[in-house]
Amino acid sequence: MLRAPGCLLRTSVAPAAALAAALLSSLARCSLLEPRDPVASSLSPYFGTKTRYEDVNPVLLSGPEAPWRDPELLEGTCTPVQLVALIRHGTRYPTVKQIRKLRQLHGLLQARGSRDGGASRTGSRDLGAALADWPLWYADWMDGQLVEKGRQDMRQLALRLASLFPALFSRENYGRLRLITSSKHRCMDSSAAFLQGLWQHYHPGLPPPDVADMEFGPPTVNDKLMRFFDHCEKFLTEVEKNATALYHVEAFKTGPEMQNILKKVAATLQVPVNDLNADLIQVAFFTCSFDLAIKGVKSPWCDVFDIDDAKVLEYLNDLKQYWKRGYGYTINSRSSCTLFQDIFQHLDKAVEQKQRSQPISSPVILQFGHAETLLPLLSLMGYFKDKEPLTAYNYKKQMHRKFRSGLIVPYASNLIFVLYHCENAKTPKEQFRVQMLLNEKVLPLAYSQETVSFYEDLKNHYKDILQSCQTSEECELARANSTSDEL
Repeated sequence: MLRAPGCLLRTSVAPAAALAAALLSSLARCSLLEPRDPVASSLSPYFGTKTRYEDVNPVLLSGPEAPWRDPELLEGTCTPVQLVALIRHGTRYPTVKQIRKLRQLHGLLQARGSRDGGASRTGSRDLGAALADWPLWYADWMDGQLVEKGRQDMRQLALRLASLFPALFSRENYGRLRLITSSKHRCMDSSAAFLQGLWQHYHPGLPPPDVADMEFGPPTVNDKLMRFFDHCEKFLTEVEKNATALYHVEAFKTGPEMQNILKKVAATLQVPVNDLNADLIQVAFFTCSFDLAIKGVKSPWCDVFDIDDAKVLEYLNDLKQYWKRGYGYTINSRSSCTLFQDIFQHLDKAVEQKQRSQPISSPVILQFGHAETLLPLLSLMGYFKDKEPLTAYNYKKQMHRKFRSGLIVPYASNLIFVLYHCENAKTPKEQFRVQMLLNEKVLPLAYSQETVSFYEDLKNHYKDILQSCQTSEECELARANSTSDEL
């Protein structure tokens, strides 16, 4: 039985991917059926990578600093000895590219308003006029930077993890924490906010000092780990800079589902349909999410769309993530091998030190990156893989897909590896066990229905990645032109 925050989900023995999909589906239903957030939008479960963390974990709405302990977590004679966490940055501002598109759309509405005075055919003020008057407060300087809500995401996550794993996050271990971050300011600022949350845990009621003044010091920047995709020539050439790599994304933009929304929005806002395109529609949808996530405001932009529209726009976002970061191309996930191997090097070292009765040199490793860091790694491990690829032409068939980026990598999403040492083990193999948590909930193993694995078995399952996946070889471009490796 898996327990999701706010509701109970019964499951039969099934493959881990099915269990994970059922859990995510349950969380989506909780978000829809139990709106305890007064400003929550009915569209909230469909914002993809722009989803608030609390919409995936609705229990946090009532107690964001209180730990929620998954009943599947090991306890008793098994003691956690190391935690390795990959954490996506907290809530951020839109990028400058998104802000400029929004400014373009806002200009269209204002131009329309100047022509007709903002009155609809019935003489009443319409939604387009309301949006033309709605403050456009986003500025170019914001460009994807962390917002105060994002710092809060990190501080609260730190408090919950420190309470959930008190022995690992003990005051004695504080100086042995190891933090790695992407060079992007939103990640560096997220790591600093996390440290401030830990300070609050250790020193309740005292204002935290600047990170530079803390005894631990600032995190280490390592883009080869946290932004591995920027260092993989094959990915950059065949996916990032390849105009045809996102064919299915572009095809879906001109497909019937998106065109229906285009016509509907044009009629709702009373602007010529030829002045709109899929990108402007998507930025309008995301503006609803940004206003909600950053300011806690349900803006008129949310009123432009209904749930059916939201599901289509979520699929458009998921198509991009699938083909650029997920299973669409093999190199998407294989480019993350270095990060995967780095995680197991930490775990190996902890096992070796424990076997020698030595103190664990790094009991907590915290790595701050992006949705683009987590999705390839989860794909490499075999999570959230659907039987058929997501394409521009099977939207209806994929309504119940496993690959829903908003439920996997919302803001502040986290993938955590917990290494346990178990007393009274009958064999050396049984001494060390591993659990994985996704967004603070135990994640069943991708290859079985189990929620815990002997460490040796986990390594054996991923033997190919750990031993044979060499980034220098995976990311090397073939000398001769080869056929695309679409799945």
